[in-house]
Amino acid sequence: MRRAARLLLYLGAAVAVLGLGKYHASEIGHYDFTNSFRFAWSLIYLVLLCLSAYAVGLPDLTRGSRSEVLSALSASAVAALAISLVQLAVGSSLLPRFVVFGAALILVPWDVACATLASGGRTRAEERDRVVAVVSVEEADALRAELGQAPERNAAIVDDLRFVAARSDQPKQRPLVESVVRHAASVVILDREAQNDESIVGQAAALHEAGIRVRTLTLFYDEWLGKLPVWELERVSLMFDIGELHRARYGRLKRLFDVAVAVIGLVALAVAIPFVVIGDLLANRGTLFYRQERVGKNGTTFEILKFRTMRAAAADQPSEWTTENDPRITPFGRLLRRTHVDELPQLVNVLAGELSVVGPRPEQPHYVRELAGKIPFYDLRHRVRPGLTGWAQVKYGYAGTETDALRKLQYEFYYLRHQSLTLDARILGRTIRSVAGGLGR
Repeated sequence: MRRAARLLLYLGAAVAVLGLGKYHASEIGHYDFTNSFRFAWSLIYLVLLCLSAYAVGLPDLTRGSRSEVLSALSASAVAALAISLVQLAVGSSLLPRFVVFGAALILVPWDVACATLASGGRTRAEERDRVVAVVSVEEADALRAELGQAPERNAAIVDDLRFVAARSDQPKQRPLVESVVRHAASVVILDREAQNDESIVGQAAALHEAGIRVRTLTLFYDEWLGKLPVWELERVSLMFDIGELHRARYGRLKRLFDVAVAVIGLVALAVAIPFVVIGDLLANRGTLFYRQERVGKNGTTFEILKFRTMRAAAADQPSEWTTENDPRITPFGRLLRRTHVDELPQLVNVLAGELSVVGPRPEQPHYVRELAGKIPFYDLRHRVRPGLTGWAQVKYGYAGTETDALRKLQYEFYYLRHQSLTLDARILGRTIRSVAGGLGR
């Protein structure tokens, strides 16, 4: 249902923009729409409407009717404002106001309807994925907590059994099957101990034949939560291909994409510098840029480049874990972080090949030494280029402690395991949503 709602939202935008453009050309302006320059600009406006809808979370990330209406209004307003600013900059009426504002108004109720449709699909998905888990008490609690946050697929633990309660020495006694039937479950999870018991595996086989999905705990983490469990990291660290290492074509395409983004982004950097200079003079006095040594691909070090966001004296001191409300951050620096403008200079690192657009977060050498000493498989993350954004950043958010670093490593291993252009695109999309939603650090 969510996929259908997304398709309908984009189709609605196309019908609104192109339909109004065609009507204006034939009934008002009396010109050939498809052979005019306005047709190309109509397509650009269409793309802006779709991107702004995606950025604000339409149609599938809104919660409640108020959120749907506000998101729809925001999407239309942002796209209309963007195309209007372009027209103002070039000093020409690229699109008639009839098309720009007419499409924006039409799409508000349409986007709300699509969001409502997607919301109904979410409810049915939650009812469909009912899970019976044969795991420990601690793991059951952890799964419920994880599923209550931001899972990749909606599910609910309807029953959890201990290993002893799920197994049976009597052919006619099938406690796992009875639990699945009693709770109308559609998914069964087996931890490692349960997988080694013949009676439990036999019951799972019968359930599988009846159409119930059976997953190991590791696979459930991977498919439903988008991460690998901590206790599996070392065991599976060598059991999968890494795109940048094992698929040469992917590595080349990824690098070409990085260079393209860096070249375009450097224009935004050039525009931002004068504003940052003025802001620094007013409320963030000190050097413009901040340089810090980070660990890159294959363990090589490089200097990462950012706009300075902390007090100049603090920036020169030995670095500590940075917290979300770090007192060292200046008011203007906080604005730079919240808008992610402070990240723009890193495009120079991307162009130099030290960073990628998508990849694990680059850490400082002394943190890497500490974590590598405590986590034997930690260095695997350095087999690829670190990134401006990554799966761990969009899934977990800010990491300010060693415990956070370990939790984020679960998501980084998921990224290494599934590294592809498709996953990179998903991460970029979620990053755009995060930035558009003001979810700064």
